[in-house]
Amino acid sequence: MVAVVGIRFKKAGKIYYFSPGDLIIDKENCVIVETARGVEFGTCVIANKQVDEIEIIQPLKGVIRKADSEDVKRHFENKEKEKQAIEICLEKVNKHNLNMKLIDVEYTFDNNKVIFYFTADGRVDFRELVKDLAAVFRTRIELRQIGVRDEAKMIGGIGPCGRPLCCSSYLGDFAPVSIKMAKEQNLSLNPTKISGICGRLMCCLNYEQSTYEYTRKRLPRVFSIIDTPFGRGEVIANSAVKESVRVKLQLEGEEVIKDINIAEVTLVSGGFEGAISEEEIKIEVENVNIDQNVIKDLLKED
Repeated sequence: MVAVVGIRFKKAGKIYYFSPGDLIIDKENCVIVETARGVEFGTCVIANKQVDEIEIIQPLKGVIRKADSEDVKRHFENKEKEKQAIEICLEKVNKHNLNMKLIDVEYTFDNNKVIFYFTADGRVDFRELVKDLAAVFRTRIELRQIGVRDEAKMIGGIGPCGRPLCCSSYLGDFAPVSIKMAKEQNLSLNPTKISGICGRLMCCLNYEQSTYEYTRKRLPRVFSIIDTPFGRGEVIANSAVKESVRVKLQLEGEEVIKDINIAEVTLVSGGFEGAISEEEIKIEVENVNIDQNVIKDLLKED
């Protein structure tokens, strides 16, 4: 077992493990740590604990010290300098007429490097821009191209649900999301219904996916024949959300329709919904009355 603490450098950022050494670090303590890109200021989100060696990536870097008042002051000074750096970089981007969108600027704690985050549709030749920025800031300059998901995470905003974006408020990492999830949850494949403000599939499609997968394994398909407490009937509709099927039955010589929970039925013939095949998704996507380029953009991985 190895002693570690979990450190986060940005709100809703990824949590990294560091060795606390002889320090006792509590949650919410600010610390100075050594990272691959230099000395950084971070916040402890996981206090001292023991983890198995296989859970960490070696070599494990250490916590240098708990942040004191001078460190905190310097951290906030860096934040103010980042605001000025954005204005300077925007001016230089316009000067060189570069087709790129500046998203954020970040100083390392020791001011050894300034990192500029940007988005662009393709490759950008920013060699002259780097020279100009290096002349102004007199330190190492890094320009890092990011995807639209990372852009939304950095900028933040309000999602279609009316709440702050999950990625900018608490999601440390982006979980894989596929259009197959939308289809298995009986959602419209209309991009305006299943995409976030980043233009990609909404992260929340992944939240209940395991429940849908479990339910669909027990959900009789339409046209299947099943036994119910009211007799044998044919499935004419089903609902993974309600975990029920709509069944057509013959009761006392009359045809009736009943909604029955899947826990009360037994499959006689037919099958269960199970997982959706890629072919089914492809057919439906091709039939959607929407520009196919919009669909392709929605399915891009960043």
